[in-house]
Amino acid sequence: MGLTIGVDIGGTKIAAGVVDEEGTILDTHTVPTPPTPDGIVDAIGAAVSEAGKGHRIEAVGIGAAGYVDDKRATVLFAPNIDWRHEPLKDKVEQRVGLPVVVENDANAAAWGEYRFGAGQGHEDVICITLGTGLGGGIIIGNKLRRGRFGVAAEFGHIRVVPDGLLCGCGSQGCWEQYASGRALVRYAKQRAAATPENARILLGLGDGTPEGIEGKHVSAAARQGDRVALDSFRELARWAGAGLADLASLFDPSAFIVGGGVSDEGELVLEPIRKSFRRWLVGSQWRPHAQVLAAQLGNKAGLVGAADLARQG
Repeated sequence: MGLTIGVDIGGTKIAAGVVDEEGTILDTHTVPTPPTPDGIVDAIGAAVSEAGKGHRIEAVGIGAAGYVDDKRATVLFAPNIDWRHEPLKDKVEQRVGLPVVVENDANAAAWGEYRFGAGQGHEDVICITLGTGLGGGIIIGNKLRRGRFGVAAEFGHIRVVPDGLLCGCGSQGCWEQYASGRALVRYAKQRAAATPENARILLGLGDGTPEGIEGKHVSAAARQGDRVALDSFRELARWAGAGLADLASLFDPSAFIVGGGVSDEGELVLEPIRKSFRRWLVGSQWRPHAQVLAAQLGNKAGLVGAADLARQG
């Protein structure tokens, strides 16, 4: 199969891209994300049609945030869109006249990194995305492992603290409450309130109050050596690395790939994650260690991965 289109559904925009067999994006088209489920389906159709002009397109892959069924056709539940058992595959196929594959967006990003990014050369890879929340994907034996019902690898909702912080999923103590962009900002606000003398750079980048701190401020302040910002990254890394150690006990991959917005800070966050991973890995001194690698494809991973999954059918 030749060219396929990958679709990435974001909170503010929907991006469609024509992708070749080498993972190269040839053309893209973006449209605003409508507020209604039917509007989103129409927008996907429009983006696919525009991106595909002048190309012979064979199939379409869609990365959707939420639970996607085992047939990769229906979105069982989406946290940010009012999709409940939404037959997305059928609806989009009717609009674009092409075969459609629907995949969880984190799974699609993991597959993109495995095929064309940091995972090349590995057969067994676990990906995590440290964004607003925490997502992931499992590739074992060169195959994307989705579980019996299609909803595996929801790593962010592994409970790491019994009766811990309330999560948006309704549970308590979920991993993403301690290792995510949202957690990073919470750590920074708490520390800045407690020791403002150690957060002068950080507070100066916002409105001067702990409440005004945003993720971009924490990253910028950490690069300038702000103590509170650096401590906040170290706290996030401590939780992220400990979680990877648990995943190593489950899957024993040769590599972990860390993506998402938090990972854009590179070694500032990756090296502390590696240190925490080694600290909490059971039998660490006696066993081989998985590599902890930075994702390479950035925000294109989901689009490229969805397109490649559509190519494979």
